Amino acid sequence: MKLPELRIGELIAKIPIVQGGMGVGISLSGLASAVANEGGIGVIAAAMIGMGEPDIRSNPLEANIRALKNEIRKARRLTEGLLGVNIMVALTHFSNLVIAAIEEGIDFIFSGAGLPLDLPKYLGRRSKPKLVPIVSSGRAAEVLCKKWERHSHLPDAFVVEGPMAGGHLGLKPEQIFAPEYTLEKLVPEVLAAVKPFEAECGRAIPVIAAGGVYTGADIRKFLKMGAAGVQMATRFVATHECDASPAFKQAYLNASEEDIVIINSPVGLPGRAINNEFLEAVKRGEKIPFSCPYHCIRTCDHRKSPYCIALALIQAKLGNLKRGFVFSGQNAYRVDRLLSVKELIATLKQEYGAALGALPGMEAAVSLPG
Repeated sequence: MKLPELRIGELIAKIPIVQGGMGVGISLSGLASAVANEGGIGVIAAAMIGMGEPDIRSNPLEANIRALKNEIRKARRLTEGLLGVNIMVALTHFSNLVIAAIEEGIDFIFSGAGLPLDLPKYLGRRSKPKLVPIVSSGRAAEVLCKKWERHSHLPDAFVVEGPMAGGHLGLKPEQIFAPEYTLEKLVPEVLAAVKPFEAECGRAIPVIAAGGVYTGADIRKFLKMGAAGVQMATRFVATHECDASPAFKQAYLNASEEDIVIINSPVGLPGRAINNEFLEAVKRGEKIPFSCPYHCIRTCDHRKSPYCIALALIQAKLGNLKRGFVFSGQNAYRVDRLLSVKELIATLKQEYGAALGALPGMEAAVSLPG
């Protein structure tokens, strides 16, 4: 069964799947290019992307910019498909990384972990990537649209992230398990919030559902609700092309449902991760000694933090889980084997077809009327 297309402005992804950006170093050029080659939108995570650069401690700004540009160039050599970057608003060097991505001609900039209120001001005359904020409420989408009107540039699309997502979450701890904040409730809310702005600008502002989307049947469900596409991350960790270490991927394979926990991140946001010895030590009140050479997150007070989130995630990416931990979505425990990206997309297509009932004439592009 052929999946519908995802249209964002003049850019068309052959399948309505955005691979979620995963840091630190989990989605780089390897995974992003593989997804793009299968017709989805591959996304490089910018957070501490320069971790492998020799001057990351002495000059983190230049190291991260250099690494981001290099990863985008590597991905371009590996694919002719659509590529994006995920740049968190909370990053200390947010604006520098946005400018670097624009200079490299990236197709999309996805931005969450805060509201990217002034993102359009960085757009240049030559390269104008599609700007896609990540929100967790209709109110946030409305605020951004009103703010961006001052720049004469409404969002090109929205990702609406629900409470089953992995990594840092845009919801308050008490909202994560509240029935009124499920993705099924948030998608219609954001669709309704953007509708007046679509009428105003005379074009579609597609809404992409994220957080707990795991199967082709899930894709079908959210497209039927009016979403133009979905963002998936957890499924892509369990692929051969994912840029994480084998030990990182094995943590997904080993996880039980009880292992998936909500943590309080040093950056001031709740997060979802796979429990391990490192997180148990933090829970016991143990402080992992560190010095902060990066100051990578504006909201992180390293003087009060029990550990360095950047160092912990870097160690996890490298496979040293005794000195770090693994972020994951709520469905990570369902992962039971590694696949290639091609195999995963084929599986999702089969599941989508089964959910659709394999009816003919249901393969048209999914987008709102422009």
